[in-house]
Amino acid sequence: MTQALRLALGTASALGFARFAYGLLLPAMRDDLGWSLAQAGAMNTANGLGYLLGALLAAVVVRRLGTAAAFRWGMSLTAVALAATALSSDFVVLLAARAAAGVTGAVVFIAGGVIAARIAARSSSGAPLTIFFAGAGLGIAVSGASIPALGSAWRTGWIGLGVAAAVAALVSWTAARTDGDPPSRATGRARVLPLWRVALPYVLFAIGYITYITFLSAYLADRAASVAQVTLVWTVMGLAVIAAPALWSRAVVGWPGGTALGTLLAILAAGAALALVSAALPVVLASVILYGATFMCVPAAVTARVRDGTPPQDWTATIAAFTTLFAAGQTAGPWIAGVVADHTSTGATVAWTAVLCAAGAAIAVTARRPHPAPQA
Repeated sequence: MTQALRLALGTASALGFARFAYGLLLPAMRDDLGWSLAQAGAMNTANGLGYLLGALLAAVVVRRLGTAAAFRWGMSLTAVALAATALSSDFVVLLAARAAAGVTGAVVFIAGGVIAARIAARSSSGAPLTIFFAGAGLGIAVSGASIPALGSAWRTGWIGLGVAAAVAALVSWTAARTDGDPPSRATGRARVLPLWRVALPYVLFAIGYITYITFLSAYLADRAASVAQVTLVWTVMGLAVIAAPALWSRAVVGWPGGTALGTLLAILAAGAALALVSAALPVVLASVILYGATFMCVPAAVTARVRDGTPPQDWTATIAAFTTLFAAGQTAGPWIAGVVADHTSTGATVAWTAVLCAAGAAIAVTARRPHPAPQA
């Protein structure tokens, strides 16, 4: 379990710092650089495009370097990309930095997910999977407790994230081991079609979930939330993510078919919709608790279904394929939602999340437990 905990710093860095913390820095960057909401959304679209490229390259990187080395290099380069985001005000340069963080983050996510799946298989427990993905909560909590207090100093925020990611890389370095996974190991075949009732909800989740986190701070700022309130909201959401393994470890591996995935997506939809009811602090806190306690368990539930439905030699290729689909969805989501919000309000971004997650839930519950494909 100690290995899984240190490995979870991978998602803390690749997701908590490199993707989700941007939502905290967005208001200051938007004010300082004069961005529209569409431009603000384009930053996470660039991160999504990089993530898509990283997902496409991950199987090749793992084949060349091995799973453990891919994870370690991904962590190191993520720290560099985060710190580099502080170096310029140019829109194109910032897009490039966000894209680079997406590329490296995807490699960390896929390689770490494969290692966590192997740990889970050896221990016959879902805990290593949910712990790995819940590591994002630590990144959210650390970011939420520190970034809002910086005010307009968004460059300092990015440098701080880079330093935090570098520390995470060092601490997780020896946790990324695969007990005999040589660089030349084959990564197998991707098996997506037999799992389409899992893949499609995952894409809908990808299009919708990131929008809530990207625009949450802007949504609260438009409703005159104080810095202290924003700090509290993000810290509580991060802590809810950290607590999620205790709630969902058994469900993601034990509930039949797509029941766990459908339940998680339904709760996400409800949590996002709750924020539309009122901007009052108790309501927003209830929203982020529901959201935080479930959203990072969606990849865990999907990875568990991949593990159930494919032979071990196909895990890397299939997880990479699912991550590619996911990346394609989350690339389009923030930009489209930002365009809609420019013509309506930031509330439209929250509604976007609720509708797409509800649609994914309706599909996911129809999935049956897959039968593992025959060994190649």
